[in-house]
Amino acid sequence: YMRRHFFPCSPKACRSPRVSSIVMRMETSDEALALASALGDREAFSALIARHYDRICGLSFRLTGSRPEAEDLTQDICVSLPAKLGSYRREARFTTWLYRVTVNAAHDRRRRAATRTKAADGWGNWELSRQAEIEEGRAAEVWLAETMQSLSPELRDTVALTLGEDLSQAEAAEVLGVSEGTVAWRMSEVKKRLRVLARAEGML
Repeated sequence: YMRRHFFPCSPKACRSPRVSSIVMRMETSDEALALASALGDREAFSALIARHYDRICGLSFRLTGSRPEAEDLTQDICVSLPAKLGSYRREARFTTWLYRVTVNAAHDRRRRAATRTKAADGWGNWELSRQAEIEEGRAAEVWLAETMQSLSPELRDTVALTLGEDLSQAEAAEVLGVSEGTVAWRMSEVKKRLRVLARAEGML
């Protein structure tokens, strides 16, 4: 149920740019493209972005809960990525490294927003979406989305990676820089909180 209803709209709405060089680079591994990009190969970087733009945007949407915020975050990541690629090492898979970059960028964005407004205000788009969905009779989706926004950033990030990106607990732990046991505890905590809220609202 959580996997089906957590995300009310598709991350594919974030459209990736058309890059002709991807045709020439289709057989090149992410790691090779990343290393070439770090050395200034523009075609390699264009191919890398074309390949992973939807992945970045999808995770950004799950981390922010707002399509406009996700699009802005994705653009920020793409702009800063050439400089960050210099720190990429092949000890980790490129996708794991990219998830970590995206999560860290979302954390930075939250911290900046917190200095300007209350944390809840950063999720105003969810309230607008909630009203529209209630009118369309999708109250269950709205309830779950709002409940997720009441979670701490750490729990939201964990849910976004394990349910949204379908990572294993071990993979999510690597991205978040915590132990696998911590990820397991967080997911258990999310389930307990959902059950408590559901009972309080007469849904169970």
